[in-house]
Amino acid sequence: MVAVTSMMMKAPAALNCGAVQRNIVANAFHLQALQETSPTEGVSSSSSTKMSTKFGDLFALSGPAPEIINGRAAMLVFVSAIAVEVASGRDLLSQLNSGGLSWFALIAGLMTVGTLVPLFNGISRESESQQIFSSTAEMWNGRFAMLGLLALAFTEYVKGGPLVYTP
Repeated sequence: MVAVTSMMMKAPAALNCGAVQRNIVANAFHLQALQETSPTEGVSSSSSTKMSTKFGDLFALSGPAPEIINGRAAMLVFVSAIAVEVASGRDLLSQLNSGGLSWFALIAGLMTVGTLVPLFNGISRESESQQIFSSTAEMWNGRFAMLGLLALAFTEYVKGGPLVYTP
């Protein structure tokens, strides 16, 4: 290290590179300081940042549970509403009035329990994320399903009937 700094100080003054020399010397000292620290010092391990498993933290507005549960429910409802509409020609409101609400409540309850069990055990969806079935893709698909469900309900209200009925 001393050889590097003494070599840089002997650079010709005609090049007028004092600022460059100071930056190189500062970077060399910074590199030496980094090399002197232990490998685990200054590096935060992913295991030390553990997800909270408290009920209030999971269900907070910025917590993981509300968006996961609502997104999964919206995906389920949107796909099943379109499928039932294509098969039977009933719009969303008539589907809900003819027993669809109780089925939705049952499936949503089971899905909520299935979502909360890993969260209460400290397993985040990011840790189980894979390349194709990623947590980011699930989040965006859930958001688009929420918007799609809202658009479906609004369009059927304005139209006065089912969106995609094929007799």
